[in-house]
Amino acid sequence: MLPSLFVPEVAMARRVVLAMSGGVDSSVAAHLLKREGFEVIGLFMRTGAHVDQPERRAKTCCSASDAIDAQAVADRLDIPFFALDFESDFGRIMDDFADEYLAGRTPNPCVLCNVWLKFGKLWAYGKQVGADFVATGHHARILPDDEGNPRIGRAVDAGKDQSYVLFGLRRELLPHVLLPVGGYSKAEIRALARELALPVHDKQDSQEICFIPDDDYLRFVRQRRPGASEPGRIVDEEGREVGRHEGIEAFTIGQRRGLGIAFGEPRYVVGIEPSTQTVTVGRREALEKAGLEASRFNWQVETPGGPIRCLAQIRARHRAVPAVVEPREGGRAIVRFEEPQPAVTPGQIVTVYQGDLVLGGGWIERPIEPDVA
Repeated sequence: MLPSLFVPEVAMARRVVLAMSGGVDSSVAAHLLKREGFEVIGLFMRTGAHVDQPERRAKTCCSASDAIDAQAVADRLDIPFFALDFESDFGRIMDDFADEYLAGRTPNPCVLCNVWLKFGKLWAYGKQVGADFVATGHHARILPDDEGNPRIGRAVDAGKDQSYVLFGLRRELLPHVLLPVGGYSKAEIRALARELALPVHDKQDSQEICFIPDDDYLRFVRQRRPGASEPGRIVDEEGREVGRHEGIEAFTIGQRRGLGIAFGEPRYVVGIEPSTQTVTVGRREALEKAGLEASRFNWQVETPGGPIRCLAQIRARHRAVPAVVEPREGGRAIVRFEEPQPAVTPGQIVTVYQGDLVLGGGWIERPIEPDVA
């Protein structure tokens, strides 16, 4: 059996649609599912994101070359494969990315892609073809909670864990989700790919946002929204002007490099005010926050009746820390850390856990200052 694969009983159904990106993880996922007797249908998302530089193709997903790789894997494993046109839907994600930066926020487009496309549009297509499950190559697991209900759980390979970006999966969808590779280390996945002679066994992991292969976010935003940049002031924590900038989209909370200002000691972006186009810089201790308010909070359990203890993670590389999460009206929640945390960034996400199981998560709206926590 697959390591740690929790398969809820859904009328003994065995047909699954699998998001195949052309990478090694989703490719091995196809093999693992087929090995367990599932009828696998491979689906590739055509997003319209083009990668012209050959040296960048191995670092992205969903490009034309990735489609060729995914097709080759499907042929090798003898599973049906279809490419679906999601270009217009993906355009919404790119628009959101640009608009968030222009609003002084730092977006996470991969979360939207998961919610809207991989576990949204792909699953809708899956139901049309009689599928009972949707699967991906994410490094995460579906695990039972104390009541036997399926929850998103952390991957065995902590360094590759992607449960953080799966908080947005609806509770009612979880019985239909399979995450085959989460019970394996990355080294084991690559070894399986080599053993199977999959053509992607040595393909690099995707590293950049797929529609920004050169990692130049600022260029993308300004090309997507020409003429939208507005100059403004850079001020210190006392409000004194220390410089000028060409647009707040060039900054994110916690940023140290590229400020264009020389100080005798390190300074960081500690605030961005879109209404006045003002960027505030300060010392590192000014980044420390007592908590945060989140919106569009999705609970993967019954919504708690009050505050509950949890572990809170606020960045992909952030180690989850002890906290208390409290649901509020209108799909909002308050998270208060046991110890202040740096760089709480509006536009990013917070995911809260019980041990290795995801409780839920939402979009960070604002930090809570230590003196008002």
